[in-house]
Amino acid sequence: MSRIAYDPVKDRFASIIRNNRLLRTGFYKLLDTFFLRSWYVRKKLKEYAAQIDQSRDWKLLDAGAGFGQYDRFILREFNNVSVKAVDVKRDYLDDCRRYFAKEIEQGRIQFAYADLLSLDESPRFDVAICIDVLEHIAEDVQVMKNLNSALKPGGYFLLHSPSVYSEEDAGGDDSFVDEHARVGYSRQQISEKLNRAGFKPIEVAYTYGKKGHFAWQLLIKYPMLWMNKIKLWALPLMAVWYIFTLPVGLILMRLDMWDDNEKGTGIYAVARKDL
Repeated sequence: MSRIAYDPVKDRFASIIRNNRLLRTGFYKLLDTFFLRSWYVRKKLKEYAAQIDQSRDWKLLDAGAGFGQYDRFILREFNNVSVKAVDVKRDYLDDCRRYFAKEIEQGRIQFAYADLLSLDESPRFDVAICIDVLEHIAEDVQVMKNLNSALKPGGYFLLHSPSVYSEEDAGGDDSFVDEHARVGYSRQQISEKLNRAGFKPIEVAYTYGKKGHFAWQLLIKYPMLWMNKIKLWALPLMAVWYIFTLPVGLILMRLDMWDDNEKGTGIYAVARKDL
């Protein structure tokens, strides 16, 4: 199977949208549409943020902010939240600072360099999120412990990652992606690691079941392979491809969220810090 390094492809997109606010906004909307994990993350954020007293100010830590797509959703969805978004990619942080300049000036968000393995935050956050990051870090439990320390008692932690069933795509010698420290997690493994880090798991479930995984292949995997192989020449091919596959993929993704997936190539977990 052809292998792909996600970082060069992501960097290529970052360079295209870097200095164009309209393109970056469109890119955020595409990420929210095409990536099923974003559907799950946004749904769970709304569910558990609703349990926080929305009449008061509250704080969220985005551990591994990347492009900042979830930060945009959070700031638009919740009025009384302030966000600290951290990452190890300084150029991505600079891009986000330019895009969120107004929100930074308002004091609603800050972007900062941080290595999650040495993260040292006081317990002042109500929610922490870590989306498709932990699979890249060998010492994942240490990261979970650091995030636990950053949360107030009773604070919520939401993570998403590939699962143990994603070996074809994210692990092994013949995998699609070659940048992971592990294939992924099972429900039991996630729960055990969260417990070791001081969390109480509330909800652990697989994403990208059969329907969602097929949608991911149609909408993400094959176009990414084309982009990696033939670069920008892939764009006209992708445009024609999506005319036929996008409606099918969106239906499959919606059905995946309704399913109780016994297996799936992704997994999310919601946990809580003890009171």
